[in-house]
Amino acid sequence: AVPRTRILATGGASHNKKILQVLSDVFNAPVYTIDTANSACLGSAYRAIHGLVAERNVSLADVVKLAPEPRLAVTPTAGAEELYRPLLRRYAELEQKVICNSASSC
Repeated sequence: AVPRTRILATGGASHNKKILQVLSDVFNAPVYTIDTANSACLGSAYRAIHGLVAERNVSLADVVKLAPEPRLAVTPTAGAEELYRPLLRRYAELEQKVICNSASSC
């Protein structure tokens, strides 16, 4: 099962509400966007900073506290979870098969 979370969409596709709605419905999570240039680079920079301070037990949440505030773009459509939950489960099973077929340690 997908944990309760939120999705942060960036880049060109984040301006397309239909794409964001599909993401929200499939993962049963609200989708947020941020209006900042070079958002992929920004995310990479936050991860790099987190890597540098990880040995001091600094969480990623603490690292990104100064990030631009995301804006709620879409929420899941009522009833979409019943459609996508079994499909996500099946996808996870297929993904595990692929991983196990390419590794001998499963």
